[in-house]
Amino acid sequence: MNTYPICATCGVQYPPDADLAHCKICEDERQYVGYGGQRWTSLAELTEQGRTGVLREEAPGLYGIGTEASFAIGQRALLVPGAGGNLLWDCVSYLDEPTVARIEQLGGLAAIALSHPHYYGAMVDWSRAFGDIPIYVHADDEQWLTRRDNVELWSGDRLEVLPGRTLLNAGVHFAGGTVLHWADGVDGRGALCTGDIFNVVADRRWVTFMYSYPNFIPEHPDTVRRALDLVEPYAYEALYGAWWERIITADAKGAVARSARRYLHHLGLE
Repeated sequence: MNTYPICATCGVQYPPDADLAHCKICEDERQYVGYGGQRWTSLAELTEQGRTGVLREEAPGLYGIGTEASFAIGQRALLVPGAGGNLLWDCVSYLDEPTVARIEQLGGLAAIALSHPHYYGAMVDWSRAFGDIPIYVHADDEQWLTRRDNVELWSGDRLEVLPGRTLLNAGVHFAGGTVLHWADGVDGRGALCTGDIFNVVADRRWVTFMYSYPNFIPEHPDTVRRALDLVEPYAYEALYGAWWERIITADAKGAVARSARRYLHHLGLE
């Protein structure tokens, strides 16, 4: 079992020769160092603690992949199907053999794509478990990589990584902050998978846009406007956020537009 160090606060895995005095992702103002100081764990320790991988169907053909008991930020990844194979959208820190076997039953994985550094998790281990598949990370977030094996840096505004699954560099939260357009989602009406780049809030009719969630720093208005312009040409009926049940099931495109107007209004700009 892998003993590479994993930050206990953000859940990102580091190489074995890392400086364990620091997690560069947690020391950034978009995250935080845990109150007890910098702490580390590993896949081996998480297994010893009794954690397990879990898959749940969140929509027909769309599976969430998470960890029980919850760990670090607590996000779940998504297995997004389509021609050319399944795409793993975002990642988690934990991986075990039953999870690999269940995903293989669903067709395995053809590629991994990440929204931003907080969700890198154990992405290299996931890549290796499914045949060294490519990991797509926007080049604007290259400085946050802790492990680079199998990483494919991409640049610009958009990239179709698999048929019908297009990465869009919204630039919210991080310069490389990315959302995924799934053209075949919701019976062909389209869906957007957003992590917390467009974050589904407690009132699931809305999303928000933040530079830092734990430290409550709002995203710049120009960045929000640019992100809205970028996704405008794409049809999407549903929107899947970063956590279980953080989903907008209808009129998601309208919800994003309304949310942006509300956000800008409360900044005194609309």
